[in-house]
Amino acid sequence: MNELERLKAAYQPAQVQELSEEDMRWYREGKFGMMLHWGLYSIPGKGEWVMFNERMSVGEYARLAEKFTAGDFNAKEWAEAAKRAGMKYMVLTARHHDGFCLFDSKVSSFNSVNSAAGRDLIGEYTKACREAGLKVGIYYSPMDWRFPGYFFPNLYFDNAMEMRRQCHEQLQELLTQYGKIDILWFDGEWLAHGGIKDGSQGWYRDKDYGKDPLFFHVNYFWQSEETINMIRRLQPGIMVNNRFGWKGDFQVRERYVGGMRTDKPWESADCLANSWGWIQNAEMRTLIDSVQNLVRAAVRDGNTLLNVAPTPTGGLEERFAKRLAGIGDWLKEFGDTIYGTRGGPVLPGNWGGCTYRDDMIYVHILEWHEDYVVLSGIPGKVVSYTARNAAEITLAQTREGVVISVPRKYRDSIDTIIELKVDGPIRWEGVEPFELGIYGLGDGLKKEEKQ
Repeated sequence: MNELERLKAAYQPAQVQELSEEDMRWYREGKFGMMLHWGLYSIPGKGEWVMFNERMSVGEYARLAEKFTAGDFNAKEWAEAAKRAGMKYMVLTARHHDGFCLFDSKVSSFNSVNSAAGRDLIGEYTKACREAGLKVGIYYSPMDWRFPGYFFPNLYFDNAMEMRRQCHEQLQELLTQYGKIDILWFDGEWLAHGGIKDGSQGWYRDKDYGKDPLFFHVNYFWQSEETINMIRRLQPGIMVNNRFGWKGDFQVRERYVGGMRTDKPWESADCLANSWGWIQNAEMRTLIDSVQNLVRAAVRDGNTLLNVAPTPTGGLEERFAKRLAGIGDWLKEFGDTIYGTRGGPVLPGNWGGCTYRDDMIYVHILEWHEDYVVLSGIPGKVVSYTARNAAEITLAQTREGVVISVPRKYRDSIDTIIELKVDGPIRWEGVEPFELGIYGLGDGLKKEEKQ
């Protein structure tokens, strides 16, 4: 038995202090947030994995810090763009897998204060969020490509443990130096990319990495449960996702929406352009696709975290700002059908879905596969209805359910919205689906606790 196996065998996970529904109410009601991936990887403009994908040496990559000026970075402009888009919270990469910190870390000199920027960028960001009335989220990757012990933890066990120490101490820095933090968004819990392998194309991650418990289900390595409790002590009420070897307060679905889920908060994290990190002229989502993606998550009782990639110098491309403003314009008119609602009480389909609040149901028809939509299982009787953005509507209550039809020429190109008022407050059991994700499956947890 090697050191890593002994560590796993000896681990006894602590009981984690979980948040209440009331603690997470702001998140459920807010529905929409902005994520930003920004760091040294923005300079080559080839995505946030450029260091790994192009096998850049640690020294070669570190020299990018000499070009990291942050000359166009203005956290207030970021926050205003988020508010203009109708977003309620933000999440910024304080440190990605490359190990470069956007904050004044005393644990590692590889940070923005020691770069050409000479600034604590997380400090400016957190202040701007609060001044704009936005909830503050921090992305942090515990893994670090600069450590041989990350790739080969059995061979370089002491080095891997040094990486773990860095993680714990930097988390303390982030959670004690910048005031109230509302979300801690982990990414990169796995060791050795789930079992690193070497081939003719160089290093690569095994396609079955998620099935290897020694390198993926690694709460025993990070001391996940004890660390979450430390996080709770430093930041009471902070929400933590499911990417640190613990099941999380909320579930992340990366670049997909998936099925409906009402028992636990979740979000679909996706990109405005086709990359997390900045790539020049990367293909951007259309306005229709952006709004419909937000609606598809909301009718399934989830949030949308939309990533915007700043330029190498920290500015936001004008085309991104315009697209965000377009989403915001739509939410100004129809945001009451999204914010503060829950998904349901009708199961969504390829046509769209519903949100509800009190005795109101908001029907969102995104696609017309027939000339009508049937809503089955509505609790109560519809006593009135209103078309929010259609000039003509027909509604009938039948044994099959509520049948809605709108003439083709009156359908909205993005989302035809109809309000239904029922004869009393809506009560609905909701849906608990099977999650496709493999994150949050820490070893040592009881079977029924695993997501």
